[in-house]
Amino acid sequence: MSNTNEKQLKCTIEAAEYQKAWFTQLRKDVFEENKPYAITQADMPLELFSLMGLPVVSNQWWAAIISAKKLSGYYLDRRKEMGFSENLCSYCSLGLVGTLDDKPEIAPWGGLPKPAIMSARLTCDCIQRIFEIWAEKFGTTFYPLDSTANTALPPKWWQMSRNNWEQLFQPHRLDFMTKQLYGLIGELEKITGKKFNINELKTLMDGVNLQEEIFEEVCEMIATAPKSPVRMAEQISNVMTCQWHRGSEWAINHAKKFRDEVRYRVENNVAACENEQIRLMWVGAGLWHDTGFYTAFEEEFGAVFVWSMYLAFGPDGYIRYGLEDPMRTLASRIVSMNEQLHNPPWANEWMAHQAQKNRIDAAIVLIPKGTRPSVTGSYFITHALEKVGVPTIEIWADMVDGRNWNQQEMRDLIEDFIRNKVKK
Repeated sequence: MSNTNEKQLKCTIEAAEYQKAWFTQLRKDVFEENKPYAITQADMPLELFSLMGLPVVSNQWWAAIISAKKLSGYYLDRRKEMGFSENLCSYCSLGLVGTLDDKPEIAPWGGLPKPAIMSARLTCDCIQRIFEIWAEKFGTTFYPLDSTANTALPPKWWQMSRNNWEQLFQPHRLDFMTKQLYGLIGELEKITGKKFNINELKTLMDGVNLQEEIFEEVCEMIATAPKSPVRMAEQISNVMTCQWHRGSEWAINHAKKFRDEVRYRVENNVAACENEQIRLMWVGAGLWHDTGFYTAFEEEFGAVFVWSMYLAFGPDGYIRYGLEDPMRTLASRIVSMNEQLHNPPWANEWMAHQAQKNRIDAAIVLIPKGTRPSVTGSYFITHALEKVGVPTIEIWADMVDGRNWNQQEMRDLIEDFIRNKVKK
């Protein structure tokens, strides 16, 4: 039996070390050389910032770091003391509260320095106000992007997104988002003094495609191997570190390392859990305050989390062919992320497809009360999974707020679900 706490892949350790060293260097560059960087939402066109030489800290990545370091309770208590609503999305507001609290000695790795720009897509009512207050505290620029919606939702979007993305995401949406992206570039040119080069964007977009094609190889290996070669938590660590730097030489090379380690394990019949009997699917953002949850059911039940959106969405959601207009192609990559991951009918149809492809035996759906875009399609996802024969349980908990998370109660809940609804 594997030690459920160990990192089974060498590249998982390397990814964590790289990201920590990257952030340490970022802080040094900002404080000692006054170099600019940006804070953005995770669903932003990070490619543009990278191309213009602006490192990006994702708001959601930072919230996950705060939660993993068991600091979310402190900051969320401070949020209440500051007068913010308890219903405010914790995932999006933790970084803001950390800045308002202004205690580098408490914040992870000394906290976030002043960015040159903050930017977000307005996918939720709270985002605009959070970023406005945050930017005001930093004394910096906030540049918002609008979030539009499709007027038609074709079935099986993942079969259209690579080659027929113009039709899938609709010309009027792409026209609008492309115009907004050029506006963002204008701001980035002012900050960096660098002139935007469309050919450089095409090269970077090609690199992103390559990176996601590598991840697709990993997806196929996990889906077809007799037993999963890699735990879900290690999938997330390797994939998301690459996604924050997507298309870069480092990200592509690390994706290859990840793929090669997984391939070696498949070819040599090395399973993440030798006792695998039940394949579990995780629907929702990561449970960052209790990642041990993902291995808690291996020893007794052989129940292994093998799937999350983080690895699977890369190939289906990011790959774009036909780069005659790289900016328009980039617009198609970001314009519908929320629809694809959360909104019916796209999200539930894709999740059901992924469950069948990955031979999923049961699914756990995270429903965070304060994060409205993340719960939009939860009922429909649960219904779709059960319709294709996947027993599903919903757990009401927050991805970063562990204050009301009773670890033993939640484990007991899932164990009862496995015994009575899943075990064969």
